[in-house]
Amino acid sequence: MAEKVKLADVRLSFPDLFEATQYQGQGPFNFRASFLLAPNHPAKAAIDAAIQRVAKEAWKDKAQAHLAGILGVGQKCCFLDGNTKAYDGYAGNWALTSTRDQSKGRPLVLNADKTPLVAADGKPYAGCYVNATVEIWPQDNKYGRAIRCTLLGVQFLRDGDSFGGGTPPSPDDFEALAAGADADSLA
Repeated sequence: MAEKVKLADVRLSFPDLFEATQYQGQGPFNFRASFLLAPNHPAKAAIDAAIQRVAKEAWKDKAQAHLAGILGVGQKCCFLDGNTKAYDGYAGNWALTSTRDQSKGRPLVLNADKTPLVAADGKPYAGCYVNATVEIWPQDNKYGRAIRCTLLGVQFLRDGDSFGGGTPPSPDDFEALAAGADADSLA
C-alpha cells in the first residue's frame, strides 16, 4: 500500500539522519527529515497523486471522505502548506515530513557522487538542497487514519543558506599547505 516518491532538488529541514531521536523528547526513536518545495515543483504533483492513490487503495469508496478529515491537519498528514508553519524557509513552500523507525535502520545518506556520508562530514544540513526517496502510505489503526511518509534516503545535492544561522563548512575556507610546512608559520 505504500508508494515510493522521488524528490529532486528540494530543500532539507529538520534533519535527524545519522542518529534516531525522540520528537520533543517523547515517543519512539526515529530518523527524520522534512523537505521543502515550491507549489510549482514537479514533486508536489507526484506527492498529491501518491496520496490520492494510496488513500483509494486503502479506503476504496470512502477515500475522499477520509482525506477530507486528514489533508491539511498537521497531526494527520505528512504534506502541509508551509505557510501554516513559522519556520525558516517554510513560507511560500510545501513541506513533506518523513520519519523512519530506528528498528528499520538508518536511512541511506549519500553525497552528490553517491559515496556514503556520516555525521562528521557536516552534510547534509538544514537548508541545503537534496534529492530524496520516501514512501507515502495510509495509516488506519487504533490511533486513527492518517497519511504518513517513511524516509528511505537522502542525497546531498548542493549548498544552501543554513537554517538557524551559521555557514556550512567548506574546504574552500582553507589553503593547501606544502608538504612539511612549518606549523609555526600558520600562527
